[in-house]
Amino acid sequence: MKTNLITRAGFTKLTDELNYLWREYRPEITQKVAWAASLGDRSENADYKENKRLLRQIDRRVRFLRKRLEEVRIVDYSPQQQGRVFFGAWVVIEDESGQQRRFRIVGPDEIYGRNDYISIDSPMARALLKKQVDDEVTVTTPTGTKYWLVHTIEYES
Repeated sequence: MKTNLITRAGFTKLTDELNYLWREYRPEITQKVAWAASLGDRSENADYKENKRLLRQIDRRVRFLRKRLEEVRIVDYSPQQQGRVFFGAWVVIEDESGQQRRFRIVGPDEIYGRNDYISIDSPMARALLKKQVDDEVTVTTPTGTKYWLVHTIEYES
């Protein structure tokens, strides 16, 4: 199940994507469809078919974004979070071999295209919630149980 939480930056990014698709990209593709349709026989017109397909994809994404933006709840940083891992935290963890990883705990809509973000719904994020620096975290993975040590916790304000 998807959590309906999002950071303010994530909400802005989705809103910007919606505005771009609806106000810039869709009108451009609509114009290309109209031009291709004016050429005549649509059954053998590759430009027409391809741009109609693009238009359907844009409309599908616009519907999804509009619905999703109504459902999500923006979570901003609160000073009470300091010192513990909560939504929006940048966390540095270290495994038994001394290898460190740094990532931010965000909503499921924000993780795409970013290797340094993990979803609040992931097992790692669930295990880290409410932990403090120097706490040990146990995470069950498909390859076995892993142990991590919380090194640092930071928040963007």
